[in-house]
Amino acid sequence: MALGKPCQNREYARQALLLLVKLNQRETIEEIAQGYNQPDVLAALATLFDSDPLEEYPAKIAPLPGFYQFTLWRRPRLKSNNLPLPDDAMRHLGTMLSFPRDITAYPGLDIIRETFTRESLADFGWDLYTAWTEAGAPAKENWAFTALGILGNDDTARKLTPLIRAWPGESQHKRAVYGLDVLASIGSDIALMLLNGIAQKIKFVALQEHASDRINMVAENRGLTMAELEDRLAPDLGLDSNGSLILDFGPRKFTVGFDETLKPVVRDANGKILKDLPKPNQSDDKTLATDAVNLFKQLKKDVRAIASQQITRLEQAMCQRRRWTTEQFRLFLVEHPLVRHLTRRLLWGVYNDENALITCFRVAEDSTYSDAQDELFTLPAGNIGIPHVLEIPPESAAAFRQIYADYELLPPFQQLERGSYHLADNERNTHELTRWQGRLCQAGRIVGLERRGWQRLEESGSVYAMRKTTPYGALELETEPFSLIYGETGYSDLLPVESVKITAPYDRYGKQSSPTFSVLDDITASELINDIESLFD
Repeated sequence: MALGKPCQNREYARQALLLLVKLNQRETIEEIAQGYNQPDVLAALATLFDSDPLEEYPAKIAPLPGFYQFTLWRRPRLKSNNLPLPDDAMRHLGTMLSFPRDITAYPGLDIIRETFTRESLADFGWDLYTAWTEAGAPAKENWAFTALGILGNDDTARKLTPLIRAWPGESQHKRAVYGLDVLASIGSDIALMLLNGIAQKIKFVALQEHASDRINMVAENRGLTMAELEDRLAPDLGLDSNGSLILDFGPRKFTVGFDETLKPVVRDANGKILKDLPKPNQSDDKTLATDAVNLFKQLKKDVRAIASQQITRLEQAMCQRRRWTTEQFRLFLVEHPLVRHLTRRLLWGVYNDENALITCFRVAEDSTYSDAQDELFTLPAGNIGIPHVLEIPPESAAAFRQIYADYELLPPFQQLERGSYHLADNERNTHELTRWQGRLCQAGRIVGLERRGWQRLEESGSVYAMRKTTPYGALELETEPFSLIYGETGYSDLLPVESVKITAPYDRYGKQSSPTFSVLDDITASELINDIESLFD
């Protein structure tokens, strides 16, 4: 196919072979080709592999679409002298972007990204995308949209993400899926964090699954688990090594820190907390003050997008008993410019190889560690985790409560004050918990369990159950009557809870017997009960 007559499939085949060569598979390909015993094939392959990559473009080049009116757009600018791309080069750039990218992009685009400023490329890419949408978003010219993955930056990802979230509701599911590919192609920490946010929470289940596939592929390509990837995706937002941001107005300077919900907190030069960043006045440097105000606005937008995501992942780490090595703990939690603000407000534990809690400690303001007596603490050998209240000795919990009260530190989520529960003896060997049967709760609270890791189970325009996956089986919350019906059931409507069942895969369809609640460990059982009790708070 790759050596045949010019056609679309030939281009795909040639791209695939060249990609394999990039992956150091040339010898393997040539060994296979030798099996055909055709010298012409080997010669043709050698010509293909040794040719200039820039000469590998489609035999037939389609004219640029009518909406490619680059004279109206912002242009890419050279890194060397900030000069814009001239007209002829703008046409060539459009042509390169229109080449098929099903397997790999045209190599000339790598040169473009190396030669021009990232910001100017992103501006040009967004203008190209906007022109495509204003022309009716023709599917044939979808390259003008997916080019954002090559040209885009963090700002592109920020602008695109709310559109991706909205498109399925506007009958644009396919476009939304392409949008996920764009975020993955941009590949920056911000872009991947936004992609992961869609994978974690969106009301369109099909798109959520696509997002999960994309982010899992990123993790797999990097040889990481999803939890390890999320550690690395926590953005620093331009904060300094102390986790602060200095906003310079010229004669006045302000420092931005964060509270327990990662809400920005502004302090003046004397350390006094202000309600908000003051407006510039006549004595301020106009340029510096304007830049500082814009920087603060962007910081607030970014933090709003990621705060709940960062808090939730740490809460899940506690509930799922995730562990970090001491080096990972230092690098991704203690010293991370943003996450450190959460790390200091939580109680941490050292665990042995049997995953048993050895001792508890906290992270002080200067990133040192202290014990229950607020004395300097040196980490012993072991793994680090966020202890659940069921693990923490009562005397240790009481001591740390007092320390956090003395320092006026509020936790990002309930830890020491978290409710703890136990299954009754007669509940352990059952498949179904009925302790809440008949109790009423608002429909909105039921779907709100998504914030606690539950997912909606939908059928025929209604939510018939909520499911939460555990290492031991899937938990399903069912209500009567037939649950939440879109367009009919209001979020404030009261629904009676029926039961919580534990199911094995496919159990709903009778293909496998259910486990009983006895398989749950104490913390998982407590968190299950805590989740359901939250419906009635």
